[in-house]
Amino acid sequence: MRVVTANVNGIRAAARRGLVPWLEQAEPDVLCLQEVRADDVELAKVLADAGLAHWSVAHTEGAAKGRAGVAVVTREPQTAVRVGIDGAFADEGRWVEADVVTAAGPLTVVSAYVHTGEAGTERQDVKMAFLAAMTERMRRAAEADELVLVTGDLNVAHREADLKNWKGNLKKAGFLPEERAVLDGWFADGGWVDVQRRHAGDVAGPYSWWSWRGKAFDNDAGWRIDYQLATRRVAATVTDVFVGRAPTYAERWSDHAPVVADYALEPV
Repeated sequence: MRVVTANVNGIRAAARRGLVPWLEQAEPDVLCLQEVRADDVELAKVLADAGLAHWSVAHTEGAAKGRAGVAVVTREPQTAVRVGIDGAFADEGRWVEADVVTAAGPLTVVSAYVHTGEAGTERQDVKMAFLAAMTERMRRAAEADELVLVTGDLNVAHREADLKNWKGNLKKAGFLPEERAVLDGWFADGGWVDVQRRHAGDVAGPYSWWSWRGKAFDNDAGWRIDYQLATRRVAATVTDVFVGRAPTYAERWSDHAPVVADYALEPV
């Protein structure tokens, strides 16, 4: 099962820039999208252009038009969909869960979008509240030994290896100690696994976001803020993880690059 997660920075803009041929080549089985910034009809058109018109779609828009929006698109039928985290944040377009049947059993796939935040402001308080709600939801899933995959743009770089200029960002949202401590807690007992970090090892990046401005992309001055996080049993099946970084600046269809992971989910 190939899972692709991507912050598209507007699905219609990404489609104009080359998303559709990229998807056709990537051949995902599960596609998780963030910052869709479109309604159901507009999303359906892009998916149809990519040959995914018959796939199952769980999509929630943000209350503020043209902002946020997340989706889980699956080759297999979805047996259940839940919007928001245990009912909270349901109108913000930042969390959607879809259940699908796999050879290993029912799998819950989440597409999540955590907003950037701003240190010392109410916006940061809301971000921390969202991360706290994620923590509780993920704790229950790990304790129940469920098959769950949380994907998306979390807007937190966990470790120094996850952003190029970490020294210059120690007091900025996205690399604050309290944000990083939340992720420490997720991985502390092995109930959740950052599958890309486990697969890549102790290396710089691989980054998934670069500013559109300046030479950030060309100099690989990026951040690793897009994740695939898996419960223990799902993480054990990973066979490959990579970032779909565009060959050149001109070929980017978002300021983020997709994170792609392959899972060999087998019958228990």
